Amino acid sequence: MRLDIDRIETAAAAISAVFLNTPQYVCESLSRALGCRIVLKVETLNPVRCFKGRGTEVVLARLQARGDTTSVVCASAGNLGQALAYGGRTRNFDVTVTASATANALKVEKMRMLGAKVVLVDGGIEVALQAAQEHAERTDAFLVEDSKNLDTCEGAATIGLELAALPHHLDAVLVALGAGAMATGVGYVMQCRRPGVEVVSVQPRNAPAMTLSYHAARVVDPGVPNTIADGVAGRYVIPEVLDDLRAVAHDAVLVTEESIKEGMRLLYVHAGLIVEPAAALGVAALLEAPQRYAGKTVATILCGSNVATKDFEAWIRMP
Repeated sequence: MRLDIDRIETAAAAISAVFLNTPQYVCESLSRALGCRIVLKVETLNPVRCFKGRGTEVVLARLQARGDTTSVVCASAGNLGQALAYGGRTRNFDVTVTASATANALKVEKMRMLGAKVVLVDGGIEVALQAAQEHAERTDAFLVEDSKNLDTCEGAATIGLELAALPHHLDAVLVALGAGAMATGVGYVMQCRRPGVEVVSVQPRNAPAMTLSYHAARVVDPGVPNTIADGVAGRYVIPEVLDDLRAVAHDAVLVTEESIKEGMRLLYVHAGLIVEPAAALGVAALLEAPQRYAGKTVATILCGSNVATKDFEAWIRMP
């Protein structure tokens, strides 16, 4: 296990207050619709509209303390790049982001608006990562690799510290799973602070690399992902992150694209929240396994809301 609870508690002090102590509440209307008591942890009410700022704040604060570089680079589908650009601007770091030429145009525009130099490459996120690695080698910029860089996991884990402080009983926490920073970080904290809580990671059936690897206890390559949830659409698994996930998650499940869309719609109708597909994965899991969670108290983390209006409207099919 790479994570450490003392380091996570210390990490919270390095994170800008704008990313901390986010709303977490029982949504009664959605609870009635789903047949369980659901706690929403809303990570979208900040300058980058996602949870990634927690991790990038820790990365940049620790780099700043070492004082050995003022240049960073990452590969991103959009949210990590926005968070790194925001933090870099406030802490005087030069930020370069490599991204796929097919990346979400809204997210690419926001990365540039926040001051990042964005380099688009032909191919998926793995090709963008290779380009980021080459940039780091060429320029001596620090490579921020989501989930592999432990600081990103420890920053995301502070979400778990806040959930663990909830005054009421929790039966389960459903966590969106991409590369694994949030799922491993939150899962580890719950294991330390609320060990009776079941931690379940949720991934799209059309982007199942980490989940298949979790159940196989080895790295599995399922091929190119094809999901609307671009924030969790990686293909390749980081072995050390997989080890962490297997140590803290009680289960890992897959959900369909239709369930993701319905989860987005329900969050809009019952909570008045616009979220991107990855943020609806927990609700999608509740829709697909209603008996498993019937009558229980379940928390889910709404991890981002960077979605184009036209896409959101098309996916939720509101009249």
